[in-house]
Amino acid sequence: MSLALIGGPVLLAVVAGSVFAAESRDQRHPQENRRALAQPAPAGRPDPDCTLLVPDRPLTARGLATPYRLVATDPAQGPCHEANPDQSAFVEAAILTRDGKLTLYHPLVIDKGTRPAARTARPSVPKGSTVGIWFGFNNANLVLRTSGRSDSLAQGNCVNGLRRSVFGQFAYCNAPAFFRAANAQIAKGHLRIPALGTARDGLPCPTTRDFLVVDQDGSDNVVTHYLADAHGRIAQNNAASRAALKRAARLANRGDRHHRHNGKARSAATSTPKDLANGSDNLLLTQFMDPALGCKPFTAPDQSGDGLATSALALDELSAAAGQKAPIALVPQNDPMTLVDGRGSVAKTDAYRAGVGMPAIGAGAEGDGAAFCTTLFRDPAGVRRVFRDRALFEKAPSPDPATAPNLFAFLAARANQTFTNLGCDRLLGAADPVVLTRNADGLVTDAVLAPLGHTPPSAAPSATLTTGASPSASPSTPPAGTSDAPTAPSTTAASPTGTPVSPSSPSSPSPEAWQSRPQQSRKVR
Repeated sequence: MSLALIGGPVLLAVVAGSVFAAESRDQRHPQENRRALAQPAPAGRPDPDCTLLVPDRPLTARGLATPYRLVATDPAQGPCHEANPDQSAFVEAAILTRDGKLTLYHPLVIDKGTRPAARTARPSVPKGSTVGIWFGFNNANLVLRTSGRSDSLAQGNCVNGLRRSVFGQFAYCNAPAFFRAANAQIAKGHLRIPALGTARDGLPCPTTRDFLVVDQDGSDNVVTHYLADAHGRIAQNNAASRAALKRAARLANRGDRHHRHNGKARSAATSTPKDLANGSDNLLLTQFMDPALGCKPFTAPDQSGDGLATSALALDELSAAAGQKAPIALVPQNDPMTLVDGRGSVAKTDAYRAGVGMPAIGAGAEGDGAAFCTTLFRDPAGVRRVFRDRALFEKAPSPDPATAPNLFAFLAARANQTFTNLGCDRLLGAADPVVLTRNADGLVTDAVLAPLGHTPPSAAPSATLTTGASPSASPSTPPAGTSDAPTAPSTTAASPTGTPVSPSSPSSPSPEAWQSRPQQSRKVR
């Protein structure tokens, strides 16, 4: 499991696949989610709404080393358990000294009423440092709440959204101050951001603000990993924790004076610690897309991870701000996490942008959902680059083998769902241009990209087309000389195990066909 964090994307594809697949997303706006809480959660489905109790003075070394505690936002809906990948919450911190040195730290999250599986690492926060903290969640809504008698949320300058309208999976503490300090250190020459470099396709390496990378909610979640033992206790991902978990498992296998093992059979407590990861855009970029394209992310030493260099949300955003060229994918007003009562909100969008170091919405079309959709699906720098680089991505492992067998098919499925989840069909009055082919097991095995605004092509006469296209409609041929031609062949013939299907088809649902209800959504990340 440690190898996955150190930099083995192939191994990570195996252990993190379930995390990406289990990342349940409820695309209703937070007010609708809260109204849904009036009904008990269906039996067997985990509560989609959890709360993190923020420790006192979270920006200090002591606060960083103190575990956050996870509880159910509404206990009537069932418990929240950090060891459940469908409910795991994650915390990621960046520490910037006043002379420009940058390190990372991953505060621990445990269930309320439990103890960590191993002692947390002691962080160093030199005097005058600026600390930023970011949160990710593997389900619908994560709420921050103060812990203890003091107001830890005010102490940490924490933002969970607007009043009565949380972002959903994302939150931050002191992030705007961190980015201001980082920009000041960059201007002084104390903090240097590595150049992006050139990808194997001859184009600049992507960032979290690249239209190749973004989906319905860009710049969300974190890269944090935790370890969970067989009893659901959580530890930071470092050598000391792994040794402690190994010792505990060995002792458990020996039994006690009342329950002794025969020395041959191994108890359940000796199982390998489970790796918990946040299915984020950042993880997708730095541990899957970058290796496939021959790129390297901006990294810094992780104080909670044996000092190993790792990526982080804050580093990804600093890299994007420094190197991303136009078109730049800034969080739009149709991002589901920035909606208020189902409508776009400049105030909430700006609050979200402030947490990831983006400029506020200005004049013109900036932040406009239709413009964002158009660029994402029509510009060569967007989804079309996924299809242009399919040969590279097909050789790369899938973050979620339960959705697709390789990275290309995974990214195509993600793009297909993004079109609907951003409301691009409504904003542009167009059908989903990404047509997926699935095999008998429901895996996405192929995809075709049609010119935006044209009837999506079918892969076979019997194909069921994507949203907005009639099954009997014939593919439209783009005008001669157009630069918006299909970027994948429209003749991917269906085989006995591969048939193009609609994401709304009841007989063959996509990973997000369950998106209208909590616990049934499967957001392809």
